Amino acid sequence: MIIYKSREEIETMDRCNRVVAQILAALAKAVAPGVTTADLDRLAEKMCRDAAVRPAFKGYRGYPCVLCASVNEEVVHGIPSAKKMLKEGDIVGLDFGVVLEGYYGDAAVTVPVGRISREADDLLRVTRESLRKGIQAARAGARLSDISAAVQGHVEAQGYSVVREFVGHGIGTSLHEDPQVPNYGTPGSGPVLKEGLALAIEPMVNVGGPAVRIHTDGWTASTLDGSLSAHFERSIAITEDGPLLLGGEVEGL
Repeated sequence: MIIYKSREEIETMDRCNRVVAQILAALAKAVAPGVTTADLDRLAEKMCRDAAVRPAFKGYRGYPCVLCASVNEEVVHGIPSAKKMLKEGDIVGLDFGVVLEGYYGDAAVTVPVGRISREADDLLRVTRESLRKGIQAARAGARLSDISAAVQGHVEAQGYSVVREFVGHGIGTSLHEDPQVPNYGTPGSGPVLKEGLALAIEPMVNVGGPAVRIHTDGWTASTLDGSLSAHFERSIAITEDGPLLLGGEVEGL
C-alpha cells in the first residue's frame, strides 16, 4: 500500500534527510588512504549521537553496523570492518540513514579514495547523473516507471549496466515502503506519481554486466564479473512544484 505524506510530514522528512546528508558529506570527506571502513562506521555512529538521531540501519533485519560501506566491485550492503583498509585508487560506496521524530532518511554516495582511474571517475559521474535524471522524472502525473526508464536510459547510453536485484523504494515511517523503484523499465507504466509520495531513488551501476552475487556474510553484494560498481541515492518527495530533494543540496553529495 502506498502511503502519501502530508505537508507537515514532508517537512519533518526534510529535516531528517538534512541530517543524513550532512553526516554523509562529512563521512565522504573522511575517506582517505589508510582509513578502514570500521573507522567510518564509528564516525557515523558518533555523529548520530551528537545529532541526537537514531541510526536507521543498525539492527535492521540483523544488520550489525550503522553504515554500509561497499568497496570497488561491492555493489551495496558492505559490512564495515577493521580489516578493510581503503587504498589509493579505490572507490567506496557509503549508504547511510537515520530516524528523526519517527521518520526515516536515507541516502548514499560513492566517493574516490585519493586519485582514481579514468574508468572509475567516469562510472561515478554517470551514476550521479542517472540519479539526477531519475529525480527529474519524478513529477506528479508521471508514472513510476518513468523514473526507472530515465535512470536506465542514461546508464545504458553510456555503456554501463544497472543492477536488477536491488531497487529504490518508498520511505516514511518505515525505511522501506511501497512502491519499489527499479532502475530499469519501460516508461508509462506503474502507479501514477501523486503529490505527497516520498521515494528513495538509488541507481546502482556496474562497469560490466548487471549480475551480482551475495557474500557468505549474507549482506555484501558484489558484481558477478568483478567489475567496478557505484551507488548514489537521495530521498525525494513529489510536490505540486515538482520533485523536492529532501535535505536539500549538500556539498559533496
